[in-house]
Amino acid sequence: MKKKEINVIGVIPARYASTRLNFKLLQDLCGKSILNWTWEKASKTHLLDKLIIACDHPKLEEEAKKIGAEVVMTSQLHQSGTDRIAEAVRDIEAKIVVNIQADEPFIHPSIIDSLIQEMISDKKITMATPKKKIEDPAQINNPNTVKVICDKFGFAIYFSRCPLPHYRGQRKSFNSKSVPNASACSQSARTYYKHLGIYAYTKDFLYTFKNLPPSELENAEKLEQLRAIEAGYKIKVIETDFDSQGIDTPEDLQEAERILIEKGYA
Repeated sequence: MKKKEINVIGVIPARYASTRLNFKLLQDLCGKSILNWTWEKASKTHLLDKLIIACDHPKLEEEAKKIGAEVVMTSQLHQSGTDRIAEAVRDIEAKIVVNIQADEPFIHPSIIDSLIQEMISDKKITMATPKKKIEDPAQINNPNTVKVICDKFGFAIYFSRCPLPHYRGQRKSFNSKSVPNASACSQSARTYYKHLGIYAYTKDFLYTFKNLPPSELENAEKLEQLRAIEAGYKIKVIETDFDSQGIDTPEDLQEAERILIEKGYA
């Protein structure tokens, strides 16, 4: 029987060690591991031909198999999810690779599909990622919320942990206490966009990106995608109405649990 052609592969890079929340991908979140929630969400996409979990530890491999996921063991020495993905897909024939962060249990499947559709529609695009308009003013100055600004063609100009753009002459801090009207940040004069940490690449560009040396801006902001921009490559940014929330700390885990309970998942 002829093997099914794989045009688009999704990879969830899963790292066992974590600094701010021990073994976070195996942490219980309303009866399921964080890794389980992320995999279930990604599994609901329509345009992925294949979805795998690329992990670095037997306990993650065990969890992946338990939830029914296809899993690939990778080196424990990788410094980034990009490196882990590159190893995982090295021997797989695919045109587009989607990097789905393992600690994003709220990722909406349509975000993944929209990135893939953008890549399929425009063959000149080699890398794409999503943005979401910031509606909570407290996120504007939060360094854990990465901001992005784009040119008129929808390509990223810069990503930063600082507010982008900076409105000179206006208040430095836009939050619910300093802004009488909390919706002010959504007005056209004060529009900020949050970057959601999911990426689609052509497989060829994945290896080009992986082999680029770390850049000065990347090291300053601790944002790997700046490596591509600083090297002169373009990143297409698509807007989505769906938000996502990564889990890095015990507080993030508590907030995720609260959200799921509120939505009736527990």
